[in-house]
Amino acid sequence: MVKFTKEHKSRLTKLATPTLANVLDDIGFEGIMYNLQPAGFGMRVVGEALTVQETTGPFGSFKTEDFKVGHMIEKANPGDVIVVANNGAPVSTWGGMASYSAKLKGIGGLVVDGGIRDREEIIEFNFPAFSKHMVPTPGKTRIKVLSIGEPIICSGVKVRTGDIIVADGTGVLCIPLEELENVISNAEKFSADDNQAMLEMERGLTFIEALSKFKKI
Repeated sequence: MVKFTKEHKSRLTKLATPTLANVLDDIGFEGIMYNLQPAGFGMRVVGEALTVQETTGPFGSFKTEDFKVGHMIEKANPGDVIVVANNGAPVSTWGGMASYSAKLKGIGGLVVDGGIRDREEIIEFNFPAFSKHMVPTPGKTRIKVLSIGEPIICSGVKVRTGDIIVADGTGVLCIPLEELENVISNAEKFSADDNQAMLEMERGLTFIEALSKFKKI
């Protein structure tokens, strides 16, 4: 069984999501979560997913204790990325105090197919958080956590606890754990080719020539 190591994390930290997305295309995995944005500029996270499934209704639909943000934080290990599927609902799953608690525990970050709030506090605490919406709407009695740790569909992507999440200013994607080494190795090759192509453009190669030489067209 594949294990996510410090070496894997170090290598992934040097790779941008667009480069990784090229490899996901090659292996045929639809791993890109569309329309998820960072709460602040420069946020980036790499880590194992802890999956959460939610459902949302009008105010008063659920009990306060159904919200269970604290349960997510308790279940997550240091370095984990909490990944929440809430069908894109514009209601806040998470806010500043949860970010502060998660940061203290060493949790890596958060991805929500739904809403979060307290942008300024999330930025102040330097907690990488990515979501579909930034809204003030409270989640209490509107959101119910259905499961933690079970497979989910987050922004159209199947995510299992233990799969690898990479998020940066361009977007968010998931790498199936069993494809981890393959994806990293091939993405490193793409990145090396890109760097070499830029060097050769500095020496006079045109953009079209560089693309052709490194088989990008």
